[in-house]
Amino acid sequence: MAGLDALVTGCRACPRLVEWREEAARVKRSAFRDWEYWGRPVPGFGPSDAALVIIGLAPAAHGGNRTGRMFTGDRSGDVLFAALYELGLSSQPTSTRLGDGLQLHGVRVTAPVHCAPPGNRPTARERDTCRPWLEWELRQLRSTARSIVVLGGFGWLAALPALEAAGWTVPRPRPVFGHDVRVSLQPAATGSPLRLFGCYHVSQRNIYTGRLTPAMLRTVLSSAAETAGL
Repeated sequence: MAGLDALVTGCRACPRLVEWREEAARVKRSAFRDWEYWGRPVPGFGPSDAALVIIGLAPAAHGGNRTGRMFTGDRSGDVLFAALYELGLSSQPTSTRLGDGLQLHGVRVTAPVHCAPPGNRPTARERDTCRPWLEWELRQLRSTARSIVVLGGFGWLAALPALEAAGWTVPRPRPVFGHDVRVSLQPAATGSPLRLFGCYHVSQRNIYTGRLTPAMLRTVLSSAAETAGL
């Protein structure tokens, strides 16, 4: 997994994303003008033998693109890590920067797109270009992963073919995303079954409008953790 993470951070496959992430790192947000931004693709975070995997969307321009860690340093991450902490899956409820002491217990957080996109909206082509990284990561986790929580419809559409390529059988027709949707995936050959959970994304918009509440998030994460044996 360490080798995969190192390769991810050197990727320059999508010119639009490379230009945007590096521009954001140069210009910076005024609140972070003293930061040295990461400005590269952001690898997954968490143990390489995780039983529970959380798949998001992409790093935020002034969150993960600044800190170098998924969901770290933005308000979406504040909600996610607080929920994980309440469930005993994180060593602390906040995640501000690399080296802040955060550890995840049995959980790995990743995304289908590893670069910060303009307007938080990667294109379908960028998603598909980045998908081999997710496929590789899921293959690495195949012997230990027992449940996956996908945050949002974009991640769901990216995760299904990646899971199939990584060795699980995805039902036909493919399951439609929805909050608290649950799908059982069987291994295509050897291996263990996997439980797939849909959850609204922890975006500021969803939190502020009440579409996703902390309680709703905890319910999904709790069920996924129980399924994973955590």
